[in-house]
Amino acid sequence: MTVSVLVPSSLSREAEDKREATRKLGYVARAATIFRADRLIVYPDPGGDDGRFGDGFVETVLRYAATPPYLRKEAWGKRDELEAVGVLPPLRAPSQTGSESNGSGSTRQGIVTEVGPEGRVRVNCGLQHPISLNTPPGMEVGEGERVTVRISSRRPVRAKLVDESPPGFAVERTDLPAALGREDAGVRIAASRYGEPLTVGRLETLAGRVERDGMTVAFGAPERGLPPILGIDQVAIEAAYGDTEGDANVEPSDLRTETGFDLWLNTVPNQGSTVVRTEEALFATLAPLSLRA
Repeated sequence: MTVSVLVPSSLSREAEDKREATRKLGYVARAATIFRADRLIVYPDPGGDDGRFGDGFVETVLRYAATPPYLRKEAWGKRDELEAVGVLPPLRAPSQTGSESNGSGSTRQGIVTEVGPEGRVRVNCGLQHPISLNTPPGMEVGEGERVTVRISSRRPVRAKLVDESPPGFAVERTDLPAALGREDAGVRIAASRYGEPLTVGRLETLAGRVERDGMTVAFGAPERGLPPILGIDQVAIEAAYGDTEGDANVEPSDLRTETGFDLWLNTVPNQGSTVVRTEEALFATLAPLSLRA
């Protein structure tokens, strides 16, 4: 089961400055960590980007946030997009804090600092010094690549390189159709106030599908939700889910064909604020969808 969370490149469009924008992205990373997302995908929204913080700002800050603290200096150095990363809330993921390092077979993320002969590499994985490890058969790594290290003991150091994805969530940049078309996309959900209200009964049937197949959940930007990003009339969405007397011929299957989503879902059906911020919507949406049948 794979969980993918999609956010637009225009996510920081309403922030007054880089500090506020960075803090907002920090809570997006927190939500991805808390609810064990496997991928946090930034999809392009050319119509909503204002370019104030530079191209790729959202993706860069999220990638930095997903990097364990012990690797950030080496992995990132100094970049304009990262001027305000001091306000990022800590993710406190076990693989980043090292709180599992005393357990047998715990894993940590590392960076290859040197590739030597006979399949040996030096890896910085947050220990006192980089360690020399053998590369598993069939695995090829290059200098600067991020890898997974399984540590069984710190004193003395006993570790090995494993051919697995680094722990934590991965940050990618992919357009919406490609993200929704992945083989492991699972249940493809568009989070929108115009979708079907999430009820206890609806969640009961949906939880089983998500637990079995995984899910891909997409969110819009501040003051620019998924309908305008996709060029879809919100009235058509409301009509498909019975909330308006609009076009009676609109069916959920029509939206599925047109947008690629299996379901448009309103996870805050009785919201008390006129606007639910994207980072708030992540928590409100991923919390119930993480419940198991």
